[in-house]
Amino acid sequence: MNKNSSNTSTDPLPMQSTSTLNITEKEVDGQEEYNPFEHRHVTHPTSTLGSFFHLLKSSLGSGLLAMPAAFKHTGLIPGCFGTVLVGLIATHCVHIFVSTSREICRQCRVSSYTYTETCENVFKHGPKKLRKYTQFVRHFVDYAMAGVCLGGTSVYVIFIASSLKDIIDYLSPSHTFTVKEYCGFLLMPLILLTQVRHLKFLVPFSLLANICLLFTFIITCYYTFSDLHDFSKVKLVSNFVEWPLFLSTAIFAMEGINVVMPVENEMKRPEHFLGCPGVLNITMILVATLYAVVGVFGYLKYGDEIKGSVTLNLPQDEILALSAKVMVAIAVYFTYCLQMYAPMDIIWTRMKGSIKQKFHSLGQILLRTFSVVLTVVMAVAVPDLELLIGLVGAIFFSTLGLFIPIVVESVHKWERDMGRFKFILWKNTFLMIFYLLVLFSGCYSAIKEIIIRYS
Repeated sequence: MNKNSSNTSTDPLPMQSTSTLNITEKEVDGQEEYNPFEHRHVTHPTSTLGSFFHLLKSSLGSGLLAMPAAFKHTGLIPGCFGTVLVGLIATHCVHIFVSTSREICRQCRVSSYTYTETCENVFKHGPKKLRKYTQFVRHFVDYAMAGVCLGGTSVYVIFIASSLKDIIDYLSPSHTFTVKEYCGFLLMPLILLTQVRHLKFLVPFSLLANICLLFTFIITCYYTFSDLHDFSKVKLVSNFVEWPLFLSTAIFAMEGINVVMPVENEMKRPEHFLGCPGVLNITMILVATLYAVVGVFGYLKYGDEIKGSVTLNLPQDEILALSAKVMVAIAVYFTYCLQMYAPMDIIWTRMKGSIKQKFHSLGQILLRTFSVVLTVVMAVAVPDLELLIGLVGAIFFSTLGLFIPIVVESVHKWERDMGRFKFILWKNTFLMIFYLLVLFSGCYSAIKEIIIRYS
């Protein structure tokens, strides 16, 4: 979930891609230079401030509540530096991807491209030896995006189940169930909610989820920033072998590249997205700062007792804390269907051509049901919020947010301009090493802990 749901929690935004061949002012080598911004015809363009809030909302989700648990794996000092490092790398990867998308738009004389279309056209117009992989790249990127959403929604299931367990254990101590059992109880409500197929019907759910998350954050901050006096239970530096779980959790929390292109494509003044200060830079500075502050103070407050979401550490016997747990469960429940919208659209687009028209409705029902069952099974298999976030962040979010932008820029620049002393190649090699470090060490650490805890 990023958060990010996630997921990381983010709403799908409408995407437009229009093609035009209108002339522009300048000429380069006898051919008119194409400016994509001048040819974007968005019905309802978003202001610069509105785009800032869209991007901020996509980055600030349930992942924020997981940052104190991430700091447990590094300690305070490496956690602060690590948050800055992940924020810088995530921001840079968004920069290079958006810049590449704009360059390929100019080359193809198209007003805008989506995330998948950018990857596809970079390979289509890249080195000849790589062009045969164009369709493979399109499918890989689509399924990577679907994997991010499905992995993130698996985290949501654990998030809801853990919150429900805390709530019911307090209200009815005689009826105690495990987190796995609560995951099973959620199966049917999630299946029913996910059958909503049109984005406009999900708007009220999005509004309710945002309101609940806002109040949850306020209440959580009230408890987190009060009575900070016992610092003996925190570490300045934790064991180095635990650091990979911090990296994968931080990437899960902060990565929101899947909504970047829709936001940029819908802007009234897209030239304000990149650059200094720029919408992206301002947003990521604010996001990294908030994540560091919540991570530091959440860890100072609860130490090594911190759980996968800081809301699970709130008192069980106080109405205010209990209301926060109720609201975050409601918020994540309704965010679940919003996050499932994108992967369902991607997978159904691939499937519907091989299914007869009269069976399309049944096919959608079965696809959505199967997808929900899959996320619940993943949650039951790893019923630990902290470890599942680490695993999903290491595999899915790092691939979409780090690996793909690195490869796309490298392929696009390969026969064009790698910079002085091939700077771009060396820089992307370093970033690829970082990605592989997150992928393998994050997976190893998460799977190792899963085996230890559930063997």
